[in-house]
Amino acid sequence: MAAGGNNRSRLLLVILLVTSLFLITLDLRGVNITKNSRSATQTFLAPIQRGVSDLFSPVGNFFSDIKNFGKTKSELKELKEENAKLREKVIFNDDTLGQLKKLENVLDLAGRGKYKVVSARVIGKGSSATFSQTITIDSGSNDGVMKDMTVIGELGLVGVVKSTTSTSAIVLLMSDPTFRIGVRIARSQSIGVLLGEGDNNYTLQLLDPSGSIEKDDVLLSLGSDNNKPFVPGVPVGYVKTVKNSRATLTQEAIVASYSNLGSLGVVSVIISSANGGPKDALIPMPRPTPTTTIYVTQPPAIDTATATKDKN
Repeated sequence: MAAGGNNRSRLLLVILLVTSLFLITLDLRGVNITKNSRSATQTFLAPIQRGVSDLFSPVGNFFSDIKNFGKTKSELKELKEENAKLREKVIFNDDTLGQLKKLENVLDLAGRGKYKVVSARVIGKGSSATFSQTITIDSGSNDGVMKDMTVIGELGLVGVVKSTTSTSAIVLLMSDPTFRIGVRIARSQSIGVLLGEGDNNYTLQLLDPSGSIEKDDVLLSLGSDNNKPFVPGVPVGYVKTVKNSRATLTQEAIVASYSNLGSLGVVSVIISSANGGPKDALIPMPRPTPTTTIYVTQPPAIDTATATKDKN
């Protein structure tokens, strides 16, 4: 029944369209019969035209939206790429500024010690072959870096070069349990050996039984023959705790290093040292002791005469 109704509607629509075309043809030929009927026809067809327009308008809008969506998606992708580039630039700038600051401090230390150095970036940590505590730097034999050269950071000793390639080198950190270096105490000039313990603490063994160790004593590298593997005068660390008294055969102390081996970004390899070394020129400034200032506010003065009068 519904199908029959649809067929009749389609037939009626076709008849109306044919009639409209017929009337328009007569009008173009000058027949006045269409003059009065044109308005009626247009009035009749207007709702149909609006219906057809409303029917196909969403389709047109749909294809237009698809086109605009593609354009919006492309613009969004470009914005994301630009945002990523800006983010990378910010990270790069922060990283560069951080490295420049560390390099400035390293070169300042080397300059005060009159060391000739080659600076390098840390490009790797650890050694899968030996499991020792090492770092890899991006300077090698092409830059004058050789085995058994002293490596410093911005505050003091870092380690010693163990092997090189033409463009890189492996540095054994002073925290490695196999690490040993001769040191002297700046205050008493007593000589000892510093041993790596695998962490941030080190053990100092004094070689002179009559020597003196005190808390906060500064340790400097003693130096080696021909400055290999260690040049003299490099700050190594400071005494945290004295383990035993001078009455024992070997005095020991727990030492903290000046260099933070966990945040090494830029280091310098000492190629040569001035004759005699820097002596005590590189002794770090004493660490300031935190102080607390207490301000006492005086209470207001009391007029005793007035108080007595009020009481009476």
